Amino acid sequence: MDTLSYKTISANASTVNKQWVLVDAEGQVLGRLASIVAKIIRGKYKTDFTPHVDCGDNVVIINADKVVLTGNKATEKEYLRHTGYPGGQRSVTTKELFVKHPERIIENAVRGMLPKNKLGAELFRNLRVYAGSEHGQEAQKPTPINLNDLK
Repeated sequence: MDTLSYKTISANASTVNKQWVLVDAEGQVLGRLASIVAKIIRGKYKTDFTPHVDCGDNVVIINADKVVLTGNKATEKEYLRHTGYPGGQRSVTTKELFVKHPERIIENAVRGMLPKNKLGAELFRNLRVYAGSEHGQEAQKPTPINLNDLK
């Protein structure tokens, strides 16, 4: 057996093949949607996945206002932020955030499932979330995918 013919391929920025993917969030459970989208953004579904390289796809999520929350998350889950001033911690419930900015709920869920480093910040830029069915990425011709086919 010729062991030199089996080479491990490590992707880099010039060899990565990035695609645009369209995901419809209507009727999807938030956590399951976010975990699959995070894997797509990270590139885990690709055969040439390399942990330290942005080798994932660009994801466009539509119908963020129709995502499903299970249990009591709509009333009990809180999102915290800080203004930067003393005593500046602010909290908002999921229900309040859902009324004003439904796309931020999905963004926060996906951001929490990405690495907490420079690569994670770079990967998060590959996500676009829209509350309605219209999106601004028609020029990229995103390929629609069914999340129920992926695990």
